[in-house]
Amino acid sequence: MTEDVEAGRATGTTPATGGGPVGEGRRVGSLVATNLLGGVGVASGIAVGSLLVEQLAGTGAAGLGQAVGVLGAAVAAVPLARLAARRGRRWSLPVGYGVACVGTAGVLAGAATSSLLLLVAGLALFGVAQAAGLQSRYAAADGVPARRRGRTIAVVVWATTVGSVAGPNLAPAGGRLGEALGLPALAGPYLFSGAAFALAALVVAVAYRARPDAVHALGAPAPGAPPAAGAPTAPAVTAAGAQAPAVEADAGVPRSGTSAVVGARAALRWAAGDPAARAGLLLLATAHGVMVMVMTMTPLSMRHEGASLEVVGLVISVHIAGMYVLSPVFGWLADAWGVRRTAALGVAVLGAATALGLVSALAGGGHALTAAALVLLGLGWSAATISASSLLAATPDPVRLPLQGAADAGMSYAGALAAALAGPVLALGGFEAVNVLGAALLVPAAVVLAAAALGRGAGAQPPARP
Repeated sequence: MTEDVEAGRATGTTPATGGGPVGEGRRVGSLVATNLLGGVGVASGIAVGSLLVEQLAGTGAAGLGQAVGVLGAAVAAVPLARLAARRGRRWSLPVGYGVACVGTAGVLAGAATSSLLLLVAGLALFGVAQAAGLQSRYAAADGVPARRRGRTIAVVVWATTVGSVAGPNLAPAGGRLGEALGLPALAGPYLFSGAAFALAALVVAVAYRARPDAVHALGAPAPGAPPAAGAPTAPAVTAAGAQAPAVEADAGVPRSGTSAVVGARAALRWAAGDPAARAGLLLLATAHGVMVMVMTMTPLSMRHEGASLEVVGLVISVHIAGMYVLSPVFGWLADAWGVRRTAALGVAVLGAATALGLVSALAGGGHALTAAALVLLGLGWSAATISASSLLAATPDPVRLPLQGAADAGMSYAGALAAALAGPVLALGGFEAVNVLGAALLVPAAVVLAAAALGRGAGAQPPARP
């Protein structure tokens, strides 16, 4: 057998690693370590990225660094998923972190030469680390039975907590190191980012092994011969024994091994006819967009109300803790209580967060209320993201990997658009308007989730869902 079973290149043998408790622990452990390191790298850079841009281009352009980083993650999501489909996660994850290493070099060079263009280009490539980190949660779910899928995803997501907390705290040491090397102090933390990304790539390349029984990313071909060019793939058989709808491969898309490589557009066309996949896609984008919109404007609103930077930092810290620290609980709920119910809980908690944020704004502030709203915002995002990821991890081949890439791209684009809209909304209607708009954006996700629940089992040969 070649590199990864998940890439669909079986030759009739089974690898010695990847199965059983030891192989499972090694696989998940490598992803946990990779996500931890990636979280350190991303958080180290994000902590000072906007300050670097402000130093070169002024306060008006300070948000440019975050925007191009998010767009970099969005643009990279589909190509990384396509690489995973062709070569396996063991290739796609290191490549993603490798590109981010190149980005850190660009950031350092731009800071050293005071080149805004080079700095922005570096920050865009730096954002690819976020796309690799998002893909790792799907890697954790590959081939995992539905009864354990949510918990496995949640464990890998939870590792980001450690990195997100540790990364910003490295900024002072990074500044001193940068100055010792003749770099601007604000560029120093990117030295730690580059080292963390390089280690993350090394860990996953050396330690990660796909499950031998993982569902093939490229579909299940008929034994003995590849399908005819342009022909639909054979219906995938799910773990429950039901057949998934056949998916027609994109015309002209190259084939690997004996299976057609389905593109992101073909996967999205298939998802349009599947209630659970539709719900997963919309929920992932909506939850992320609402979270980014409210979170981005909270510091500005608090500063307008006279809050100190220390108080603002504390509120954002508890929000980040809410995003990750209870992810194992939501993973357990998704497995034990049901993915759709956990998704509905996430939407409800996000709605409660916007309602509490509105109350806080109408009351003229109140840091305790704002902090409580931000904690709820993080918890709602966590429940929605884990349940949506579980829905997308359960999709059949050959649409699974390209659909996951498209979903992550949509998630990042939604975050970028929300961040862009949030400023004008705050300027026109205050923090009240930001929360009202966030609540309104949740309505379509709630409707689609309800339709997915009512449509469960509808349609010809639906894929099995948890």
